[in-house]
Amino acid sequence: MRKCSRRSSTKFVAIDRRDAIKPSFAVLLDLVDDVYSIQLSDTERARDLVLGKRKLSAHDAIHLAMMERNEIKRILSFDSGFDGISGVVRIAE
Repeated sequence: MRKCSRRSSTKFVAIDRRDAIKPSFAVLLDLVDDVYSIQLSDTERARDLVLGKRKLSAHDAIHLAMMERNEIKRILSFDSGFDGISGVVRIAE
């Protein structure tokens, strides 16, 4: 499985669980083959997605742009914002 980005640390900071950051990264890195960085072209594509007809959050648009650039078709997410996007399969389990 390939992963576009790692944002678990922001969630744990938001709920004041910094102690969970290192273990969550260890689990994540055991699950994925590749971790991709955000590039300028991703932010430009995300801008276009948000300004277009898609009803995406800016955060979801960044992930979608990175997925497009890296030819990733599946995303592991509980975020229903990815549902109904042509060519993207959301895995929620």
